[in-house]
Amino acid sequence: MLAAMPSPLPRPAVPPASPVTAAAAAGDACPGALRLHHADDGGLARVRVPGGVLGAAQLAALGELALRRGDGDLHLTSRGNVQLRGLGLACGEALGRALADAGLLPSYAHERVRNIVASPLSGLDGHGVRPVGDWLRALDAALCGSERAQALSGRFLFALDDGRGDMTSLGADVTVRALVSGEALVRVGAGAFAVAAADAPHAALRAAELFLDAAARAPEGTRVWRVAELPEGSGLAGAVRERLADEGVTARTALARGPLPEAAPPAPGPYPGALSVHVPLGRLSPAAWRELTRAGAELRLTPWRGVVVVGPVEGAAERLAAAGLVTAPGSAWPRVGACVGSPGCARARADVRADAARALPAVAASPLPLYWSACERRCGRPAEPHADVVAGPDGGYVLTLPGRAPRPVDAADPARLATALAAPTP
Repeated sequence: MLAAMPSPLPRPAVPPASPVTAAAAAGDACPGALRLHHADDGGLARVRVPGGVLGAAQLAALGELALRRGDGDLHLTSRGNVQLRGLGLACGEALGRALADAGLLPSYAHERVRNIVASPLSGLDGHGVRPVGDWLRALDAALCGSERAQALSGRFLFALDDGRGDMTSLGADVTVRALVSGEALVRVGAGAFAVAAADAPHAALRAAELFLDAAARAPEGTRVWRVAELPEGSGLAGAVRERLADEGVTARTALARGPLPEAAPPAPGPYPGALSVHVPLGRLSPAAWRELTRAGAELRLTPWRGVVVVGPVEGAAERLAAAGLVTAPGSAWPRVGACVGSPGCARARADVRADAARALPAVAASPLPLYWSACERRCGRPAEPHADVVAGPDGGYVLTLPGRAPRPVDAADPARLATALAAPTP
């Protein structure tokens, strides 16, 4: 099982959740479970779920919090985390205590930095090189036990790949991938090295800590929250190898043997010992999250706004489909994403979720997945190649495909959008 292990650290009294202050917004304003973002529809709490792993009781606790304190829905993110929206800004103490009681806040000082994605079918379908559950538990515990790691940005991302290659395209800051040699390939930015599989979580943590040292050396006024933002030539992977060597951990230079194979996200449908479902636009209604809690004891949220239900799932597909989830291949929904849009965001120029749903018939014409954004910030957009559909200031949309010039489109007319997607203007 992938199940994450809570930190062994003693827990102090639960601090209250609070809005992001002006001082915090000047730095990394990424919201958390205890630091709320003040959106147009109320407070927003982002609950980190390492590896996307939730027990059914934990998902139920999140859902009940959403019903009592927020808009009733659970909103899945592109990192396999959960957001609660529409919260009253005075609910902080009750929110923090409820999350702690559900085992979702093992370390209050680290709750925003527990950003770990992992192969969601690991250990279930017979693919991959090795299960990553032990890596997930060890990395989460080590991260929560590192005082230095508290300074990581809420945007910094770890990825654990069981060897199948499904984490490769996510653009993580530190990616650990199982190799058939019994080692782990640790990629840090453009550099990489190999360590014994047992040393992989330790190496990933050291990479994050040494990233902080490199970020502190960046020119004054330079914002460095991600490895990709470090000045060129920082040599971070080499610095990590040297530190590991000082600690008696062998890290060899990874040999260039061509690109490793990549795997697509799990499509909706049954797998050995599991059922993969897609959540349209990442929004779990009360009917949907309740049905998920009945479907399996362990649930794995994916970075593609899906859920892998672990265990015997007889009859679950029909019940989950009736609740609005995609449980079989062939749907266009897994190729469509959108930010929250209106009325939840003050910057939004359109209700992109409603427009994306109306334009669903056009998706078949697109060579790439579509992502709908209500403004140029494109919040939540995927790292993988995709077609951008962005709301413009005049009420229309602008379509951009990789390597193509932007062009206005009539997103209200699926037929016209399909034509634009199939034959974009260079």
